[in-house]
Amino acid sequence: MAGIDEVGRGALCGPVVAAAVILPQTAWSVLAKSGVRDSKKLSSATRDRLAIEIQSLALEYQIAWADVAEIDTLNILQASLLAMQRAVNQLSIQPDVCLVDGKQSIPNLQVRQENLVKGDERSLTIAAASIVAKVWRDRLMVNLATDYPLYDLGTNKGYGTAKHLQALRLHGASSIHRQSFASYRCSRQKGN
Repeated sequence: MAGIDEVGRGALCGPVVAAAVILPQTAWSVLAKSGVRDSKKLSSATRDRLAIEIQSLALEYQIAWADVAEIDTLNILQASLLAMQRAVNQLSIQPDVCLVDGKQSIPNLQVRQENLVKGDERSLTIAAASIVAKVWRDRLMVNLATDYPLYDLGTNKGYGTAKHLQALRLHGASSIHRQSFASYRCSRQKGN
């Protein structure tokens, strides 16, 4: 069984990132005791620690993404599903079933799927995927902050904080911003 989740859907910039994680049953109780749960309910330091533990115990995990151009071309939902499909397809161990966070099934997946609304709260394997994806994407955004210092990406990870929106109003969007997002269009129209 693989847990599948994505992160970054609501961000104004950067890719949407998905992880697929296959855990052995022996890891479930260990990870539950370690505090694996929905990544949004954990501190950054806790997520970092848990991501290392998850990756060391997993039979297999893969991380994949859809970039900004794909998000703008496909829309964020389809890009998220594409990232999830890529993560599953990269697994060297094909699972019998994929537990997918949310109500949307992954198109063109040759593996049986079960959708779980709020799956990152209901399934340890989906929560593990959520943590792995979140840590990977956050590190990417911190690295991108060096190249795009105006937007405070190291702090906001690409999400629409007041400081990020103010930077968009003052400086416009960068090449890593999602042109299709309404909040970007609104901030761009306000301009200098």
